Amino acid sequence: MWLDAEAWQAVWLTLDVAARSVAGALPLALVVAYALARGRFPGRAALDALVHLPLVLPPVVIGWLLLLLFGRHGVIGGWLDAAFGVRLAFTTAGASLACAVMSFPLLVRAIRLALDAVDPGLEQAARSLGAGRFDCFLSITLPLAAPGVLVGAIVGYAACLGEFGAVITFAANIPGQTQTLPLAIFSALQSPGGEGRAARLSVISIALALLGLSAAGLANRWLQRRR
Repeated sequence: MWLDAEAWQAVWLTLDVAARSVAGALPLALVVAYALARGRFPGRAALDALVHLPLVLPPVVIGWLLLLLFGRHGVIGGWLDAAFGVRLAFTTAGASLACAVMSFPLLVRAIRLALDAVDPGLEQAARSLGAGRFDCFLSITLPLAAPGVLVGAIVGYAACLGEFGAVITFAANIPGQTQTLPLAIFSALQSPGGEGRAARLSVISIALALLGLSAAGLANRWLQRRR
């Protein structure tokens, strides 16, 4: 076989982890992007810097911080384990959390740009006619910004497919549980005679990345036509 069962498992796990990451991060990214695009409040600059921190910090540092917060003895992780029996470190859910944190700035940035492109006058007109803030967001702002939200989700998904440092630090490299495609390539390169397996996995990784970038490009052109 071109790839063994364990390698295919890493591929499907990568797709699943990326989907969970985007699905979990997207609602919060919408809220944060809207706050940064429309809000005027103390600490706005600090929130903006915090959101974009994963872009400039080494992924290993992000993984270590996640261990401090969500590890079994972490501030949040310890409480989750004691109260609900939920463990995130070294699990598939932990891999999704690490990918979500790393892709979160990309989601927020794309959504914020889409919100900035929406004419505030349309929102003000709706408010003057009696629409509430939430109704205005659902009926006007979100539909107009939907293409940008879609672009952000696709780019975030593609970024999750290649995440390595945060995942291996927080979720480890456990075959069948946390071993995503980048980690499987790393493991193959560490094994004697594993260059061929690593090359085949790399071909799949490149193909998935090209598909993600192509989808983002198509969605972006759709956004330009709508504008």
